[in-house]
Amino acid sequence: MNAPASPETPLFEVVDLHVSSDEGVEILHGVDLTVRPGEVHALMGPNGSGKSTLASVLLGSPEYVVTQGSIRFRGDDITDWSPDVRGKAGLFLAFQYPQEVAGVSVINFLRQALSARRGIELSVLELRLAIMDWMDRLGMDPSFADRYLNEGFSGGEKKRNEILQMAILEPEVAILDETDSGLDIDALRIVADGVAEVRTDRPDLGIVTITHYRRLLEYLQPDVVHILMDGRVVERDGPELADRLEAGGFDQFRPFASAEATP
Repeated sequence: MNAPASPETPLFEVVDLHVSSDEGVEILHGVDLTVRPGEVHALMGPNGSGKSTLASVLLGSPEYVVTQGSIRFRGDDITDWSPDVRGKAGLFLAFQYPQEVAGVSVINFLRQALSARRGIELSVLELRLAIMDWMDRLGMDPSFADRYLNEGFSGGEKKRNEILQMAILEPEVAILDETDSGLDIDALRIVADGVAEVRTDRPDLGIVTITHYRRLLEYLQPDVVHILMDGRVVERDGPELADRLEAGGFDQFRPFASAEATP
């Protein structure tokens, strides 16, 4: 496990991050983000603003190239770390569209992932007790553990499965990429309650949630809201910024984005 960060060291930090696609087109133009233990950060922006690109880059996706800046975790520069090394170190990404894995049960997937995270081989029996406890806390049917990963799952089941993974793997930083996508209000509340349940066990967990909508933030109550437009953070403030966004939409921030883009 990682040594605890000092009070002066951010848990997770993105510094002047510039990112290009494989074709050389720059998508992110100097993004900064600092997350301290226990903080919830919300990243909001319209379609095409670079939100999901940022999420992928933070977890080390090979689809993108970091051309400038750095990503730091507990003071260590992890910009060049591979996705599996980042995951083992304590970074977690909840996907917007979780993939189906035929033939691999939820419990076997979690056993393999947690064994890699802890560096020891866990048995299915050892893990089943922990999974059953968390499934009860998250309001999930126990039979869920033996179903194939995301195969035939509803949208809400896929998202709750992501929260189950976050609970079992005990990450230090969780990046939630549009976890609210495609959920009705009841499913959204269930997922948000699940995140809150995990945070009761892990109060130092840092969370970055990426979303289009204010409704998720009503449950998660972020410490900081960032507005991302045209690959730049054009505004950041407390939770009241989400209220401004709800009232005036993204257009009110476009002049700032244009000004940032002007040489």
